[in-house]
Amino acid sequence: SRDVEWVPLVHAVSLPGGPVDPGTYDRIRTELTDRIRAAGPLDGLVYDIHGAMSVTGMTDAEADLTAAVREAIGPRTLISAAMDPHGNVSYDFARRLDLLTAHRLAPHEDAWETRERAARKLVERLSSGAGRPYRAWVQIPVLLPGEKSSTRLEPAASLFGSQAGIEARPGITDAGLWVGYAWADEPRCRAAAVVTGDDPGRALAEAGDLARRYWEARRDFVFVGPTGDADTCVAKAVASSARPFLVSDSGDNPTAGGAGDLAYMLGRLLAHPDLASGRATALHPGITDRAATDACFTAGTGARVTLRVGGEFSAGTGAHAEPYELSGEVVSLQELDGVRAAAVRRGGVTAVLTDRRKPFHTRADFGELDPYTYDLVVVKIGYLEPELYGMAADWLLALTPGGVDQDLLRLGHHRVARPLYPFDDADFTEPDLTPVLLPPAA
Repeated sequence: SRDVEWVPLVHAVSLPGGPVDPGTYDRIRTELTDRIRAAGPLDGLVYDIHGAMSVTGMTDAEADLTAAVREAIGPRTLISAAMDPHGNVSYDFARRLDLLTAHRLAPHEDAWETRERAARKLVERLSSGAGRPYRAWVQIPVLLPGEKSSTRLEPAASLFGSQAGIEARPGITDAGLWVGYAWADEPRCRAAAVVTGDDPGRALAEAGDLARRYWEARRDFVFVGPTGDADTCVAKAVASSARPFLVSDSGDNPTAGGAGDLAYMLGRLLAHPDLASGRATALHPGITDRAATDACFTAGTGARVTLRVGGEFSAGTGAHAEPYELSGEVVSLQELDGVRAAAVRRGGVTAVLTDRRKPFHTRADFGELDPYTYDLVVVKIGYLEPELYGMAADWLLALTPGGVDQDLLRLGHHRVARPLYPFDDADFTEPDLTPVLLPPAA
């Protein structure tokens, strides 16, 4: 709209990881709220927030941040949030917002469409003078790993696909569905549905129906692809004729919050005789180890090195996180998006070490190393992002240990609100899925 003046404030983003340091959080919160106040009276705010941030010592950091934003911006300004469905939507968080919407595809190929939708609907309400919509909110006592919520499969395809139809009904502004973030241990971690609109009765009915359908489908969510433990996946990939065969090291996925520093899969690759001997080849990018990477750059291409690889952040958390002794030849040194990457080859396995955490989601991420020339490519990821999905002649999701282990029952959650599926199942009584209208956002 030509009648809108956009005022930039703060954009803070990082690769997902562990809890945010309290000092860093306080600095970003202060900068954001100071900029809001300095911008003067605002009619609306587009609030691009994931929903899965944890801060050391806090149980609902995003509710705290949103409370500070609301206090700074004032009670009359409309706030429209664009979110990730793998974020959390607590009552204290949602009640300070006017509009909430989330991605409807997983993988999140519609991320920019979500942001556009949040901005467009905010402008529409301001331009029309419609004011604040009603917001029907309900949490669902289900917590699933992201790799069981891909919209490439049912039931997620139908559940998330139904939101556009709900939104098109009279009296409805938006319908949102959240899976929640499974790898934080906080009471707010669970699924949620929020429906906004000018007809409170219809908003409540639609939110309740969405929550009920999600609950009833809880046992139908399955992993997005065939799974197995590390050794099973490696053996099947080596035996297959499909090339390149991709394997997801799902427990150490940095884009889900994993450390990205585990050499566990490297050890399993080199334990296979065909890979150890070089009869088969594998590329395993993205093991974060600054010291090992620096040693490779010091040694230079063509040098023989012996390194202790992995566990830079995770050592001490279990046998899977212990360093692995890697002897081999440095075959590549490159800088990728500001990250130094060193490739070391032993037998048929080429391990790519990095001095900082880095995802490998696109062909360009590999730089001079061509994944199409290897029999196997083992990537620290869960479900495959679009370019990897197109690259894979076949694929397996390895259920590996790590900070984002897909088997939630192995992680020892003790602060999530119970009962909660799948932590509680057999004795789970039918939950109350009655939505509530949130009070005016102020």
